[in-house]
Amino acid sequence: MPATTTFRIPKHRRHVSTARRNVAKSLADWGITDELADSVVLLASELVTNAVRHCRVTCALVEVTLTLRERELRLEVSDPERDRFPQPRDPALDEEGGRGLALVAALAETWGYQRGPYTKCVWATFTLAENAVVPTAL
Repeated sequence: MPATTTFRIPKHRRHVSTARRNVAKSLADWGITDELADSVVLLASELVTNAVRHCRVTCALVEVTLTLRERELRLEVSDPERDRFPQPRDPALDEEGGRGLALVAALAETWGYQRGPYTKCVWATFTLAENAVVPTAL
């Protein structure tokens, strides 16, 4: 049975740090504290920031879900802006933003997005190292 943790934060940039802390804590609870944890926390921050920045629904909540199933870790970030999908960009060298999805593509095993009935979900998957100790509760 997979281990799953889900939390919601208000759609405001000041709550992105809350998402990072919650993701880091969940990973640590599962014993994932290595370079993989750093990558997952970074990508959670990028995806939550994108949701906060681009979701036009007022008073929305952003939902973050982590699922650990055997050797695969899945990160999902959902928001109610179901008709706007992530678009990778090729920013100019002097632009401050626009590189988040390039980071996602570089650090995740796979990534994508899907539209639900009321939300859009952007997801990324990661493979645990062969020598990783998967919690026995799984």
